[in-house]
Amino acid sequence: MTTIVVAMGEKNEIGFENQLLWHLPKDLKHFKDLTSGHPIIMGRKTYESIGKALPNRTNIVVSKKKNWFEEGILIVGSIKEAIKFAKKIDEQVFVIGGGNIYAQTIDIVDKLEVTLVKADLKADTYFAKIDLKVWEKVSETFHEKDEKNEYDFYFQTYEKIKSE
Repeated sequence: MTTIVVAMGEKNEIGFENQLLWHLPKDLKHFKDLTSGHPIIMGRKTYESIGKALPNRTNIVVSKKKNWFEEGILIVGSIKEAIKFAKKIDEQVFVIGGGNIYAQTIDIVDKLEVTLVKADLKADTYFAKIDLKVWEKVSETFHEKDEKNEYDFYFQTYEKIKSE
């Protein structure tokens, strides 16, 4: 199963100048709980914004940049190659961004793990509109803002609707 993990605002915004738009410790823990022990696929810019390989996961970075190398990650040239390598490691694969990688994978993944942040922030990168003819929301949990989490947000899980 291949799953996109994304945090987005009310207008599908996910980033600005290669950075996340918010800091939500509950969301970061949720992300870690979902992805730990599994391969994660991301674009080079997302990797560079994180700044290091994420521990306890096989970090697969899709990059077209020649002669780019980082210790502790697997660098591949395409999404297809990334998924092929990831599936050899584990059946459960997570796509973690950024916008270009999400756009290339939304039609081929099985599941979406969305953190919907109740915020409207300036962004230059957006997630696709979730087509409810293709995706069914199977769970949703509300989290109220608190002293550590500056916005209200929802954890939502969508599964691809099986066509007859």
